[in-house]
This record gives sequence, C-alpha cells and structure tokens, in this order.
Amino acid sequence: MKQTLFFLATAAAATLVALGATSTSISGQGGTGTITGHARYMGPTPVTPIIRMGADPRCNKLYVGKRPTAPTFVVGADGAFANVLVNVDGSFPNAAVPTAPVVLNQKDCMYVPRVLGARIGQTLHVTNEDPTDHNVHSLSKAGNDFNRSQLINSKPFDVTLKAGELLRITCDSHTWMTAYIGIFEHPYFSVSGSDGAFTIANVPAGKQTVKAWHEVMGTQTQMVDVQAGKTTTVDFVFMPSQKSAAETPVHDIVIPGSVTLASIITR
Repeated sequence: MKQTLFFLATAAAATLVALGATSTSISGQGGTGTITGHARYMGPTPVTPIIRMGADPRCNKLYVGKRPTAPTFVVGADGAFANVLVNVDGSFPNAAVPTAPVVLNQKDCMYVPRVLGARIGQTLHVTNEDPTDHNVHSLSKAGNDFNRSQLINSKPFDVTLKAGELLRITCDSHTWMTAYIGIFEHPYFSVSGSDGAFTIANVPAGKQTVKAWHEVMGTQTQMVDVQAGKTTTVDFVFMPSQKSAAETPVHDIVIPGSVTLASIITR
C-alpha cells in the first residue's frame, strides 16, 4: 500500500516550465563544463500533513510544543525548492567511485537528508542519533536490498550500493520516515539545497540531457549545451497541476495517535 501511494504521488507531476540555458566563462576545466541552476516551486505551497508521533513516546518527546510536518515540500523565499534531485542523463566514461561514503542519519525521528545522490559501488553509512530504536528498510527493485535494525546508541552500519536506481528508504518502526537515494553510474548529479541551488561540476562538453526529480511533482527534462571551460545555467520551475499537489500528500507518513508502536512493528 505504501509503495502504491508513492507511485500515485509521483504520477501527479506538475506542468513543466522550461527556462533557457545561458553560458558564462570560467577557467581551467579543459573539455568539461559546469551545470548550475535553481529549482523553484511557483504557486501556493501545498499544506503538508502533521506527523503524529504519539505511537513512540520517545519521538513524541522531541517535539513538545511543536507540530512536526512531513518534509515533502520544502519551499523557501522566492520559491526556492529543496530536495530536488538533478542529474545528467546518459552514458559517460568510467569515473572513480568516491572512497568517502554518503551518509544517511536518523535525527529527531526523521531521515536526514531527505534526498541524496550516490554512485554505484559507493558505501552508504547509516547513523542513529535518536533516543529510540529504528529499522532501516530499503525498497529496492535492483538488488540494493537491506533491512537492518538500529538500536539506541548502536554503531553505524554500512551498505554497498550495488546498482543504479531511485531507492526509497523507510523505517518499519516509524512509517512517517522516508528518504530517497538516486544511485548513478556517473558523478554528474546534485540535490537542490534550501536556497534551491544545485551545481554539477566537470560535465563532459556537448549537448546533454538534464533531469530534475521531486518525490511528488515528478520529473522535468531539459537539453543543454555544455561548453568546455564555461558554466551553463539551467533552471527548473515546478507548478501545481490541475489537481493540486496539496491533494496528493504522501499519506503513509502520518501515524494516528491511537496506533501503538507494537502494532506497527508486528505488521
């Protein structure tokens, strides 16, 4: 059911608005260039559901006096749209896989970051800073399967990412917890920050296809001409579709206060 809701949400993609690419000179990059830009959300910010954490008093205690909401839409000033995964699509010469891991943390009973990119063969390093137990569960279709419990004060664990896909991570103990990992064969990807900005460096010169994905608004695609020694700017603008994105929240992240932690674990 949770996977069905996710795919329904993704299907509710926004009307695409493509902005033209421009180039400005930089130096010292040989046969490569840089792609930079912003992701923006234009229109009323969808109302995200309140997360009810009463099922786990240890999580609930972290939010005394607060009303935590799902971080599905993180929209800042001037429509700055965070957590948009941007990547260059295509086949490229082999590039060394980073030896440093990508890190997924569990903090305040949320996954941090919500969206991240990684390479095939790279290590995913999972940590738990919370005063409660978690269960880190990947929903993979490409062989990146794992389902690991992580107790209070337990050591981090590592997983090698084996294949390319958009991997969804959940927590079997807390159904509101979700993260996404874009796993790529190449290093040409980025995730927009709180200011909506993203940068992809050292992209081979030539015409390239750039994709931008958001967990609810879906995917946009633009063609750009990357020039050696220059920066190509491309922006992605997401807008509500005729059926407002506010009508398609990720419902599976909300836990009624009447649900017990034991009932979640044993489902």
